[in-house]
Amino acid sequence: MHWHAYQWTGAGADRDNEAERRPDSPDFRASALPPMRTGDWLAKPASRIAASFDDVEAAVDWLAAAYGDIGDALLVPDRIPLEDRLAGARDLLPRGVDVQWGEWLQGGRFATIGMICCPNRHAAHPCPIRRSAGVAAL
Repeated sequence: MHWHAYQWTGAGADRDNEAERRPDSPDFRASALPPMRTGDWLAKPASRIAASFDDVEAAVDWLAAAYGDIGDALLVPDRIPLEDRLAGARDLLPRGVDVQWGEWLQGGRFATIGMICCPNRHAAHPCPIRRSAGVAAL
C-alpha cells in the first residue's frame, strides 16, 4: 500500500455543487472540487496528486505541513489539536483508512487536506500513476 496526498482550497459554497463531486458525472474529472467520497480522489487526473508516499511518517509529515499552510486562515483555530490529528493519521493510514481534514477558513473559504490509501478498500479505482518501488514523493 502507498498513499496519495490531495488538497483543495476554494469558496466553501462551491462544495454544494455535488454533481461535479461524484465520479459518475461527466464533469467530475475536470472539476477541481474534492469528491464526495475520499477514495474517489483516485479517479481524478494524476496531476491533482500533491505528493505520493510509501512511508507513513513521510505522509504524516506532509499532512502536518499542509495543515500548517492554512493555520493562519482557520476560522476556528485549534478546534482539533494538530497532534491529535497526526496521531490519528499514524494509526489509520497503515490500516488502509483514508485521512481527510476539512476546515472552514476566513472569508467563506474551505480547505480539504487528504491522504488517500492506494489501493483503496472503499473505491475500486486503479492507481492514478505508475510507480516504481521505493518512490517517496512526486
